[in-house]
Amino acid sequence: MDAPVDRRPIAARDLKLMQATAGWMARKGFSANGISIAGMFFGLLGGAALLGTARVPAWSRLLWIAGAACVQLRLLANLFDGMVAIARGTASRVGELFNEVPDRVSDSAILIGLGYAPGGQPVLGYGAALAAMMTAYVRAVGKGAGSSNEFCGPMAKQQRMFLVTMTCLFCAFTPLSWQGLDCGPCRLGVPAAVLSIVILGALVTTVRRLLRIGHRLQAHP
Repeated sequence: MDAPVDRRPIAARDLKLMQATAGWMARKGFSANGISIAGMFFGLLGGAALLGTARVPAWSRLLWIAGAACVQLRLLANLFDGMVAIARGTASRVGELFNEVPDRVSDSAILIGLGYAPGGQPVLGYGAALAAMMTAYVRAVGKGAGSSNEFCGPMAKQQRMFLVTMTCLFCAFTPLSWQGLDCGPCRLGVPAAVLSIVILGALVTTVRRLLRIGHRLQAHP
């Protein structure tokens, strides 16, 4: 099939190193769908690492670093699956399922895991996962209605994962006294604050996508 052109804009896709790596993977016979599944595995592993920061305090700093690494590996898998599919000429409609479903699992695992981490709030983790899923749901509904994919932010996947990665590194390398924010009678941890930002940003993203999709559909009935 022809290569899909309605893809998320990712600047790293144009880097020579990424193109060379994708070409090597294609020549070695890597499966694009297998890479998508590997990305989901890294997402689940990242969520487990973030959960472990609260369950195994003695290893928390290493687990924060592991969480950050898994998030980035998940993003690399998301980058290479499409590039490999195009390089091998195996892009297909089934590939859309392998591209989208593992992403939703990864998002949920990582954000829920962050909610259970020290300084997080489980309800915020679940709320962030639901809000992130809404951004993808609106995009999928828009495409089903005849619009092109809408990837606008301010809290698309790459922004969410950037915030999670920075949170992991911050908690891994800073004193515990820096990882809380005094909010009157309560003490809000950095992970909880970041999850709150993700929720608000994802809601804004959902509304922006709805408006842009609606405008596009009305302009081209």
